[in-house]
Amino acid sequence: MKRLLIANRGEIARRVIRTAHAMGIETVAVFSEPDANALHVREATSAFALGGTTSAESYLRVDRLLDAALATNADAVHPGYGFLSENADFAQAVIDAGLTWVGPPPSAIRALGSKSAAKALAVAHGVPCLPGYFGEDQREATFVTEAQRIGFPLMVKAVAGGGGRGMRLVHSADQLLPALKGACSEALAGFANGDLLIERALLRPRHVEVQVFADALGHCVHLGERDCSVQRRHQKIIEEAPSPAVSPELREELGRCAVALAQAAGYVGAGTVEFLVDEAGWARASTGSARTGDGSTRTATKSVRPEPVEGLTHTSPFYLMEMNTRLQVEHPVTEALTGLDLVEWQLRVARGEPLPLTQAQITFKGHAIEARLCAEDEHYTPHTGRVRHFAEPPMVPGLRFDHALETGSEVTPHYDAMLGKLIVHAPTRTEAIDRLAHALDQTRLLGLPTNRAFLAACLRHPVFHEGGALIPFLADEGETVRAMLLPPPDAVLAGVLAAAFGAQPPATGLACPFPRPLRWLHGAQVLDVAVQEQGHGALRVTWGERRVQACVSPGRVVIDGVTWPVATAALGAGRWQVQAGAHTIALADLSLAPRESAGGASAARDLRAPFNGKLIAVHAQPGATIAKGEPLLVIESMKLEHTLAAPRDITVGSLSVVAGQQVAPGQLLITFSA
Repeated sequence: MKRLLIANRGEIARRVIRTAHAMGIETVAVFSEPDANALHVREATSAFALGGTTSAESYLRVDRLLDAALATNADAVHPGYGFLSENADFAQAVIDAGLTWVGPPPSAIRALGSKSAAKALAVAHGVPCLPGYFGEDQREATFVTEAQRIGFPLMVKAVAGGGGRGMRLVHSADQLLPALKGACSEALAGFANGDLLIERALLRPRHVEVQVFADALGHCVHLGERDCSVQRRHQKIIEEAPSPAVSPELREELGRCAVALAQAAGYVGAGTVEFLVDEAGWARASTGSARTGDGSTRTATKSVRPEPVEGLTHTSPFYLMEMNTRLQVEHPVTEALTGLDLVEWQLRVARGEPLPLTQAQITFKGHAIEARLCAEDEHYTPHTGRVRHFAEPPMVPGLRFDHALETGSEVTPHYDAMLGKLIVHAPTRTEAIDRLAHALDQTRLLGLPTNRAFLAACLRHPVFHEGGALIPFLADEGETVRAMLLPPPDAVLAGVLAAAFGAQPPATGLACPFPRPLRWLHGAQVLDVAVQEQGHGALRVTWGERRVQACVSPGRVVIDGVTWPVATAALGAGRWQVQAGAHTIALADLSLAPRESAGGASAARDLRAPFNGKLIAVHAQPGATIAKGEPLLVIESMKLEHTLAAPRDITVGSLSVVAGQQVAPGQLLITFSA
């Protein structure tokens, strides 16, 4: 292996490049038109233009990827994750072209890449699965019949792909057909395969996955578990290892089942076997103590058998979800805990080498947590735009930041919303949580909404801090987490002053005898502030009944002696985004606007696009009366479908868009007549 083509983009491409170069292997980056100047393109030994804008026009083009390998004399291909990483036909095409495929054999991808096939294989080898329907008959009537047999609640899942796409939770029979339609549409768009399965749903489990690794010589090991229970839209945003709820006995059994499944499929390379852990069943079926990473333990009691889950004909402490036949986004958590480089292992195994370690030689040290930084707001709505200010936190020992960001980067609607991930490794779980939250606080990323502060609030939430977060954590505690994001008044004032004086600092010479009126909008709050410049950069600020002394200088605002580190980004049209301390504050300058425009009372008369995307369905028609909460439109953005519902009881006046159209943020979609 002399020259490795990475059939991917962004932070995973950079990650593979880093290890390949350390091993003396040259690299080839590929790129779409929007990625022409991306970091992974500049860091690779050479690069090849795929052309196109969307994934389908570039990173999903097997023919163009093979053209790239041929043109650049690459002798191996690493697929990264996402895109074609679990596509058996792509793997076979790479092998047929005489190249080394850095991944499992196509036969193993076919056996495990389909959730239906994986579950059938698992059942045959004694791996527990939830009752479900995994058949080829995809008629709606068949799903209805099978759902009655399985019972509710149940989960609808795409048989292909992952990342939470093509998944719907169904509580009752009347929700089944809409869920099937939505999941099929999302799966077709994301994976070109609309086949589905249904299985009984556990409502309050943990999501625990096991990292496995196998070589072509018949050896297979597991590298411990990762707890991925903090999710939104069925997508992980925080992962940690070890799980705060897994005992040594349960870890051994999870690892045994994961290895058995991988070996049954003839697996080679890195893979992840994902389970739902029923914590009640675990507590009654296990014995010993679960390691929390901070010196404390959670004691599990021993019983002859776990109590049954309501509606299930058999019980287990855990059930198979699926196996991902690729490297996972969260692999750095395992790397931190084991001290291993999993990409290096991938490359060595692809060259035919044996696994570097046996199961007995693999050890775990400390606690590791990863947080996924995404271009989305606190309500999980994706956003696009330009990164106008970016600065990493201080990179102290134990902190890792995998990303492909820089000031000026464009975040487009064509790819996933994930921007990067911060990983912390520390001696204890408590230290890891505190250090990761602090690193998020110190990360500067302005220009578009992100979940940076939301992630820090999740980490600091007492339920997560105590190790009690299950999959419904954000459904249960999301509003509490969002309430933790509200900035204190002085942070808002610091943001206003930083934005108001960002382009023109306060007078450093003579004082001004007249106060300067400022009027800014923060959320729904209008802030009327009077500022009198006192010379030497000092300000006297009046805000309602408050009077404070302030000083504004590059990178900081001092209010009554308290310093707020600040960073600002001008978004245009008087809009600013400011980070004051750990708080991100969206502001609009209304100082020169007519007073009546400040309230935005007419906003409810129409519906506008909240983000970039493709309009894939229109449920509203002119003249129709639609109740609050009923669907109006469906927009596909960043690989997911988002339904826009009526904000109140409305009558549709006119439609400004049609299905199939691309829409931009703020674009008029529907006008209401009542």
